[in-house]
Amino acid sequence: MSIKVILSQGRAADRSAMTLKGAALTAQALADEFGAYPTTVGTPAPPAVDDWTDSLAQARPTLLSIRNAVAKSILNGELTVLVANTCSISLASLPIVAREFPDAALLWIDAHGDFNTPHTSASGYLGGMVVAAACGLWNSGHGSGLDPSNVIFVGARDIDPAEQTLIDRFGVQVIAPAAVTPAAILEAVGERKVWVHIDWDVLEPGYVPADYDVPGGLLPEQIGVILQALGPDRVLGLELAEYQAPDDPQLSKMALATIIKTVSPLLGRVTVDSL
Repeated sequence: MSIKVILSQGRAADRSAMTLKGAALTAQALADEFGAYPTTVGTPAPPAVDDWTDSLAQARPTLLSIRNAVAKSILNGELTVLVANTCSISLASLPIVAREFPDAALLWIDAHGDFNTPHTSASGYLGGMVVAAACGLWNSGHGSGLDPSNVIFVGARDIDPAEQTLIDRFGVQVIAPAAVTPAAILEAVGERKVWVHIDWDVLEPGYVPADYDVPGGLLPEQIGVILQALGPDRVLGLELAEYQAPDDPQLSKMALATIIKTVSPLLGRVTVDSL
């Protein structure tokens, strides 16, 4: 098995220019550590605080290219690592995962559920609607097919009331930060293969800068031991999103070291084909 890194550099509801920079720095750190050089998708555009209808339309070319890149990587039998500027990029990847691996579990490791729809979202932020779109609760134009029973929210602690209603209605499992252990994850996953998404805001603030700081989060080593317990035989792909690179080079270096340390228990066990 080899690692295939796909780097998103097209705006997808980015509200800060530092998320695109954070994704690029993460991909470079992965290349330096594991020899897995990225395929870059998308053209950068300025950030904006806009409605989901505007950001979704702007992101369309990037999402279509991400969709194709993820599908190709899966077809080649690679461990797909999608380095995303925002969680909105997963509008492209999750429907492909659902199509190719309909029985796989999705570990959505995030402070948020991202299970709103255009009808329930108070903010109108596209990134907060990603998993709901993949589950077919609304039509993003980029597909669906993900069974809510295969979705496991890990570390979620900032969920809107209307979003919680949808989570309860569709039977999505939520593992709160205090309950996150390798044993709990393995029990929730069962015998299924796994697709893992990590939004860095799932961490306790202070480790990896992200768009949103939500106290009461996970520690990096908690995620690392989960990835260790699952291993490359179970993990089909890994998404890393929402690193908001700080201007301070030293702080950025520390955050990238945390990211690499967190994913090394998984990616360090994969044979890398750098060609």
